Amino acid sequence: MGFCGPSSSVLLPALLLLCTLHQTSAFELETNQTVSLLVDASPQSGRVIPEALFGVFFEEINHAGAGGLWAELSFITTSTDRSSCFERNKISLRMEVICDKDGANTCPDDGVGSIILNIEQGKAYRVVLHVRSSGSVNISVSLTGSDGLQKLASSNIIEEASDISDWKKIELTLESQGTNHNSRLQLTTTKRNNLVRSSISHAGHGFRKDLFEMLAELKPRFIRFPGGCFVEGEWMRNAFRWRETIGPWEERPGHFGDVWMYWTDDGLGYLEFLQLAEDLGAAPIWVFNNGISHNDQVSTSVVLPFVRDVLDSIEFARGPSNSTWGSVRAAMGHPEPFDLRYVAIGNEDCGKKNYLGNYLKFYSLIKAAYPDIQIISNCDGSSHPLDHPADMYDFHIYTSANNMFSMAHQFDHTSRVGPKAFVSEYAVTGKDAGTGSLLAALAEAGFLIGLETNSDVVEMASYAPLLVNANDRRWNPDAIVFNSWQSFGTPSYWMQQFFKESSGATVFPVKVQSNSATSLIASAIKWQSAEGNDNYLKIKVVNFGSDPLNLSVSVNGLENSINSLRSTKVVLTSANVMDENSFSAPNKVFPEKTRLESAGTDMAMVAPAHSISSFDLSLAPLVSSW
Repeated sequence: MGFCGPSSSVLLPALLLLCTLHQTSAFELETNQTVSLLVDASPQSGRVIPEALFGVFFEEINHAGAGGLWAELSFITTSTDRSSCFERNKISLRMEVICDKDGANTCPDDGVGSIILNIEQGKAYRVVLHVRSSGSVNISVSLTGSDGLQKLASSNIIEEASDISDWKKIELTLESQGTNHNSRLQLTTTKRNNLVRSSISHAGHGFRKDLFEMLAELKPRFIRFPGGCFVEGEWMRNAFRWRETIGPWEERPGHFGDVWMYWTDDGLGYLEFLQLAEDLGAAPIWVFNNGISHNDQVSTSVVLPFVRDVLDSIEFARGPSNSTWGSVRAAMGHPEPFDLRYVAIGNEDCGKKNYLGNYLKFYSLIKAAYPDIQIISNCDGSSHPLDHPADMYDFHIYTSANNMFSMAHQFDHTSRVGPKAFVSEYAVTGKDAGTGSLLAALAEAGFLIGLETNSDVVEMASYAPLLVNANDRRWNPDAIVFNSWQSFGTPSYWMQQFFKESSGATVFPVKVQSNSATSLIASAIKWQSAEGNDNYLKIKVVNFGSDPLNLSVSVNGLENSINSLRSTKVVLTSANVMDENSFSAPNKVFPEKTRLESAGTDMAMVAPAHSISSFDLSLAPLVSSW
């Protein structure tokens, strides 16, 4: 993600079409002025929104996965060598304990060695060590408080030299008797020895519960992974290699992500991304390297091995369990194929010397083997036709709040034929955004209303970045902020909640009428609950201005009657447009839901200053005329 290739990111101001913005106060509405919203909800005026319009984009940035969503606890130690028992991961910790004092073969009673973790009461932690030693060992494996005094859980490893002269795998389960957010996994020994171990792994497998639940709450219809610039690398040698991220976790070599400048052990690998998509009920979108990094490229004449590698990755995802790579997937515990239907050839690489040639090689061979797969180009086709075949084209936008709000009309004049847009990265950035402001969320909501309206030419959209570890921010802002034990959503996260029912819904025209230019935009959709029993008409309104607006809402052509007892209103706003959430005040900017007392086809409502409002009208079932 992020300014990796200027050819594919829109960074310039957009034209203002129907709205004046929060900084142009001379044109804003007078307080208490009324704006009319005319909703045409007749069946013939509706248009079905794509089934996967809104989803999420995951990139390994800000320690989003390693040290975040990926619940395996990995850590860095001070001394390593290349004597590991694993062919692909030769790095091991070397723990040399030399405690002699005046020739005595003794060590301190409390032992030596520790690593910092987050530990919670009642949870079980599986510790896996591969041990080799030239002598016998007596190791205490403990979960302790940060000062080493609070003992949360403990177990011992006692082995004779004859049993560990070669590598031996040892597993322990430690159940914590307390909670400490700055705990230590402590390996201590009071016996002089020479010990080498290859890896230690957290017991819980899978994804961090609170972060996963926050993703699931967005009801994403797709997940784009694993990047972003992370896919490309500053240099090809540090690009994401899917083969190196499968197999047992402790055997994966890991790699240095030289764009965001930290090491990842690739525990969150290709299989885990596919599993994450399946767990979320989202379609996976596999973004792969096409032989191009930020600083070096593979010539089209020699790119075929890269193409074959990608074909193997697709077979791994969706091949039968008796195929070459499908059998590898099955051996890893997932015999059924994943539903991989979308791939993106590179990230922000359009305009680079070898992109078009490489792209065409990938496109032709993937389509020949998997004609149903939708292929996404890096080149923007919103203002002019592409010069190459594609099912979708990538569109990225990072800009100011004013520009983002005006870009609600970016696709108004896009050709209605040809490939559709995948707005795979959008966000307000810079001083308007801070580390996640209400102002940024308002502008982004206006932009998304424009995408809903133009969803005949926009197929998918996702915010970026998704996650940030507060201890290692590489990019601002982000949707979800976390540390070792807490998490909260920024206003941009809560903004996305207003659009989680849009995918697959029916969108209706909304006409905004006022005597003055407005800083307001609105949309209307009809959506059905997951159970299929309840139907709603959702009217969303973004008031980007600094004055509250009286709304006169008229709904015409609606076949259903409205059940006012089950209708609701949700408003996202705050006292200051630059307000942000934090660990100390996680709900400072938070959607407030109330009953909509005056629900009907004609309503008088208020859109507070600097707000996103949603009016969900519960629709009574249609009554048969016979």
